[in-house]
Amino acid sequence: MNYLFHLYLSPDTPAELVGSILGDFVKGRLDTTYAPDITRGVVLHRRVDSFSHDHPAVRRSRLRIDEAYGHCRGVLVDVFYDHFLARTWECHHPLPLPVFARYVYAVLETHLPLLPLPMQQMVTRMIAHDWLTSYRDEAVISRVLERLSLRLRRPNLLASGAEELRRNYEGLGEDFEEFRKSAVAYVNGLTGEI
Repeated sequence: MNYLFHLYLSPDTPAELVGSILGDFVKGRLDTTYAPDITRGVVLHRRVDSFSHDHPAVRRSRLRIDEAYGHCRGVLVDVFYDHFLARTWECHHPLPLPVFARYVYAVLETHLPLLPLPMQQMVTRMIAHDWLTSYRDEAVISRVLERLSLRLRRPNLLASGAEELRRNYEGLGEDFEEFRKSAVAYVNGLTGEI
């Protein structure tokens, strides 16, 4: 769900960028299906997910969201953090977000035949609708949550989740920035481990 955040934390090599998103589509034990650089991106994705799960800022963000959202609070935080990253991108990355997004889209298109079908379909939609830059817009976040709500099997409140973003905007933004700094330090500390 938080594609932009994973891409932001990934090394800029094309294969590792692909792996940083592939982590949502490849489950279980990793084998030699993918090139080592792609596999490193998947491993990094998994490590970042584990790191974020119990991070105090992420936990605080989940608690800011009405408990009626239940297990979907984590999904909302993922989407909200991509929104905050897109809004503040130029403060954190040397490339403007539209330039970075075009680079990522080109890399993903080049690797498309290697990817599992569900990821190919997602990448096609991502590029067609320019997800990475569009997350800056709160109205887009509303539409994203509406679409996500339809993909879940169980009844859920995701479609109304943008109200939680508006209601808790300042606090969620502060949590995001705390987590962003911690995540960057965490990933920098992994150099050579993956």
